[in-house]
Order: sequence, then structure tokens, then C-alpha cells
Amino acid sequence: MFSSLRQQMVEKYVIGAGVTDCKVIEAMRRVPRHLFVDAALQYRAYSGTSLPIGFKQTISHPTTVAQMTSALELRGTEKVLEIGTGSGYQAAVLAEMGVKVFTIEEFC
Repeated sequence: MFSSLRQQMVEKYVIGAGVTDCKVIEAMRRVPRHLFVDAALQYRAYSGTSLPIGFKQTISHPTTVAQMTSALELRGTEKVLEIGTGSGYQAAVLAEMGVKVFTIEEFC
């Protein structure tokens, strides 16, 4: 079930938003976003919305993740420092692209 929802999310909120970077598209096709939200919200993980993750934070909208990641123009050999891990979804997308990710979170 989640796999088909994830594919629909990518079609609608990533490709549909004009993101053309194949590495970003494929990474977001593979990373299971529902594992980065509370179990009670997993059914909404692939909707076009940000979702609360606690500590007054949210997991970013799929389009936001795709556009920010695409803007980096990564080759897959870089090292990236992410400040504010949040749910960890953005870091997982970057790692899926082959990037070495270092991340810092204030709320541990």
C-alpha cells in the first residue's frame, strides 16, 4: 500500500512541481516517508502536506524536500552538513543519493 502511495506522491508533488533531477526523483521513490512520522499519521505521510513530528517541528512538504535537494545539484560524492535533523527524512533522501550526510539536531 505505502509503495504505491509513495509513487503517487512523487508523480504529483515532485515531478508535478517541475523537479527534473533524476537522482532526487529516484531517491524519493525509494525512501519510505511513512517511517519518519508518528504511527498515527502514517496514512497521511504521502499526502501533499507537512506533518507534525513533535517539539513544534514538522516533516517538510514533499515538494519542499524535492526542490531544496534539487537546488543543491549534487553528484553523489559530496559531504553535506544538515543543521536541524527533524524527522530525518531529508537526511535519508540525501543518503539515498549517495551523499555522505552529517546532521545535528537540537531536540535529542
